[in-house]
Amino acid sequence: MKLATYRSGGHTKVGLVHAGGGLLFDLASASKRAGKPNPAFNSMLDLVDHGDAALDEASSLFEHYRDDQDLCSAVGDSEILAPLPEPRQMRDGMSFPVHIVQGPIGHLKLKARQAGDMAELARLQAAPLPELPEVYRKQPIYYITNRFNVQGPNTTVKWPRYSQVMDYELEFGIITKNRGANISAANARDHIFGYTIFNDFSARDAQRLEMEGRLGPAKGKSFDGGNVLGPWIVTPDEIGDPYKLKMEARVNGEVRSQGTTEGMLFSFEEIIAHVTRDETLMPGEFIGSGTVGNGCGLELGWYLEHGDSVELEVENIGVLKNRVERRVA
Repeated sequence: MKLATYRSGGHTKVGLVHAGGGLLFDLASASKRAGKPNPAFNSMLDLVDHGDAALDEASSLFEHYRDDQDLCSAVGDSEILAPLPEPRQMRDGMSFPVHIVQGPIGHLKLKARQAGDMAELARLQAAPLPELPEVYRKQPIYYITNRFNVQGPNTTVKWPRYSQVMDYELEFGIITKNRGANISAANARDHIFGYTIFNDFSARDAQRLEMEGRLGPAKGKSFDGGNVLGPWIVTPDEIGDPYKLKMEARVNGEVRSQGTTEGMLFSFEEIIAHVTRDETLMPGEFIGSGTVGNGCGLELGWYLEHGDSVELEVENIGVLKNRVERRVA
């Protein structure tokens, strides 16, 4: 099933998305109508915490009351929020080899452009791509980002004042369920609640300086509203093969990036196994895939401008759309 967090009639609700993505079914109101109000439907985090039994009840309520028009809202008439507005943790990986190799070169090209060094830029553009550093094959690599900086689809991402170079990143990710530690990759699927799209907006000039210090990223990624999730969460039974999904990024309707979820160095199951080595995974965490190859302006040398509209589409999930604007000084 597809699950959304939305605001309608002045209330924040959890809804089951149906009718081809056009309608939202109010789960909390449906449980009240059934005479058994369920706190699992108070928020998406509550739903995650209540596990499979709550998902089964959501499915049952929908089958019973799906024709009750007062329990349904049009997606277009509702404010769709981030499906998980405040994850318990946010980790983002580096899983796609092409991006891993091209990203650092993109930073060097950005530095050359900013310095006006056209000879160095030409050298970098002519040089063959280096080999993938072996560390990325040895274990999953990820960083922790600010879980309080999340916003959802159809919102405006405010460009941080300290940056002149704004970028999008085409990613998808998982929401976790079932607390656990030392989880094997074979059992990790039991800890995946669902999948969503992630736009890891990045202040590239700030990130470049941070990475020279060999720590971060921090302000390159952490600014209000810079972590965008949505439009909803798709449960594993509906996603199909999560490692064979088409991905596309569009800016102002023009295709900038295309790829697939295939080719991750480590699956989400393997990432969970690594993360939980003597560390407890909590339900309601977000783990990002990292950027698909050629899935950002850093790799293409093609950055965002004030007023740009960015759409990320992942097959079987949907479209995550946002606008970027510079802040008024």
